Amino acid sequence: MLNTLRSTCCIVGGGPAGIMLGYLLARKGVEVTVLEKHKDFFRDFRGDTVHPSTLEVMYELGILEDFLRVPHQELHQLVGTVGGFTFKAVDLRHVPMHCKFVALMPQWDFLNFLSEKAKGYPNFALRLEHEVTGLIQSDSRISGVIANTPGGPIEVQADLIVGCDGRNSIVRRAAELPVLEFGVPIDVLWFRIGRSGDDPEQLFGNINYGSVLVLINRGDYFQSGLIIRKGSFEDIKREGLEAFRRNVVRIAPYLASRVHELQDWNQIKLLTVRLNRLRRWYVSGLLCIGDAAHAMSPAGGVGINLAIQDAVATANVLSGALRERRVTESLLARLQCRREFPTRVTQAMQANAHKALEALFRNPGPVKAPWQLKVAVKIPGISHVLARAVGVGVRPEHIAGARRSRAYRNDRMAKFAIALGVAGGFLSVLVMRRKPAS
Repeated sequence: MLNTLRSTCCIVGGGPAGIMLGYLLARKGVEVTVLEKHKDFFRDFRGDTVHPSTLEVMYELGILEDFLRVPHQELHQLVGTVGGFTFKAVDLRHVPMHCKFVALMPQWDFLNFLSEKAKGYPNFALRLEHEVTGLIQSDSRISGVIANTPGGPIEVQADLIVGCDGRNSIVRRAAELPVLEFGVPIDVLWFRIGRSGDDPEQLFGNINYGSVLVLINRGDYFQSGLIIRKGSFEDIKREGLEAFRRNVVRIAPYLASRVHELQDWNQIKLLTVRLNRLRRWYVSGLLCIGDAAHAMSPAGGVGINLAIQDAVATANVLSGALRERRVTESLLARLQCRREFPTRVTQAMQANAHKALEALFRNPGPVKAPWQLKVAVKIPGISHVLARAVGVGVRPEHIAGARRSRAYRNDRMAKFAIALGVAGGFLSVLVMRRKPAS
């Protein structure tokens, strides 16, 4: 007979959605257990762009100052380069949030910080090396999970199971929740390469020679991502590591003195990009959020932040019902309805970005920045609009009962002003085109 644990809420997966939800529920008085299959959070090549929407949640929780003491870099603008044409794509200095920047922080530091805050509540339990292998069903509902642990298999019984175990979710597969898959033309090769103090910060990407190179500043090195055609990694390996290094230098010549650091294919990790979402995020007794409900593309670096928004909404909607042990399917449906809209919009924007990349792959030679791009980046307010899309997102969530910043409360006025700026920009372009030659 298996050992059995009991919790009001059992969260499967100790990623951003799982740890944040555990923390939020614990502070609301809910007994919560988080099961994480690994022995720690240290896994490289995970998303580490903490956007203003997530930093605003930290502010509303009263932990922003502590969070910003954790070593990080701050990115106030996102700069891109297309065929040698450098432009400011995103200007975060005007977003209606307390923090007008993206914080670059390794995900393990982010999760360690949140879990330490959560451990301050006696009703929070984080159990590492607890790998969930299946679900327990009773009376036509999910009532628990089975997990392998260093001490042997156990059962965890709970009023609600929340799957936060990522794009390869065991929970959603065991629950047989149907998935909508959307074709994606890209994969990403992640690797580290040394950084010099005079290197440009170009998180948005370097676009040239049929590829995109993303460089995330981690102090003394870049976490680098080379976007490639889906399924082409084996072909790249057959061409050899020297050809790979030459391609990196062609796109970012300033890396020439450091590209020799790549000595083995084991230093280069393949991220198979997927874009999907569940038709239904729940069944009785079980809910999926974060990547378990909707796998996101790395486009825009919004994955962590969308998962955090899911966790905030879940805590807002369900914490009272969990305390009173009356979580119903109608509440779970309400939560999906709230969070599915921003998911759909974000995935649609990512799919459009993928189409642009697919066109790029068809031209392996030098890229020339199109005139449309050069015109677009000069439109007044366009970098502010993109900043809101990337840094704030669609339907940002807030901690229930928290006082919102004055800037956010006045956001409608800000959006109106930006809209006027964009409209004025388009009108000015039209006028310039119609102006007769002197």
